[in-house]
Amino acid sequence: MMVKVDRLSHNFGAYWALKDVSFSLDKGEFLFLTGHSGAGKTTLLKLLYGALPVTRGRASVAGVQLNDLKRRNIPLLRRKVGVVFQDFKILPRRTVFDNVAMALEVRGMPRTHLERRVRAIIRAMGLETKSYSPCERLSGGEQQRVAIARSMVANPELILADEPTGNLDFDLTMHLMEIFKQFNTYGTTVIMATHSREVLDCVPDAKVLHLQEGRIAEGEGVDPFPEDGEDENGEDEL
Repeated sequence: MMVKVDRLSHNFGAYWALKDVSFSLDKGEFLFLTGHSGAGKTTLLKLLYGALPVTRGRASVAGVQLNDLKRRNIPLLRRKVGVVFQDFKILPRRTVFDNVAMALEVRGMPRTHLERRVRAIIRAMGLETKSYSPCERLSGGEQQRVAIARSMVANPELILADEPTGNLDFDLTMHLMEIFKQFNTYGTTVIMATHSREVLDCVPDAKVLHLQEGRIAEGEGVDPFPEDGEDENGEDEL
């Protein structure tokens, strides 16, 4: 089992961002998280990569029990999990190559192999001509592609993507979804938060988990996009 979540809840003071959420994913499955802004998508992803502590309910990711996760062991979890953040979290003064390479440098990968791997993923993202440009000179869409490249370059067991195509045009969105699907085909488990029907349609056999006010909405007639356009900026603070 790649991901197992059992009655997971999380609160910020008096506000409950997640309430009694349970689901599981096997290796190689693809899951979309849907729901309007504030439904709990980002909170769930943060719990799964150790940015928030699991205190109510239980969760495990890639064999790591998150309830028992010590701060010193968080880097070990993140060697198994690639994360695409809404706000990129790239180093603006470092080059595209350097930002992507960091994910391999921390693993001690030999330089020759590292350079070959980084160049290949940068080329797949259509950023080859920007390899040695500082990221602060890139557009928002280009910075998002750098973030995606960094999350994928180390071939993680699980990719968590929070609105990864929110700043991209249709053609580039479709191209990047093909890359996500390719990684998934080779066995990488993917959990992707999205507000786009077009993205959802790219993986018709994926599982869909719709969050509504922190709970899983179930039953016939549940529309994963009840208010199209509400999340145009890909914002989901909780």
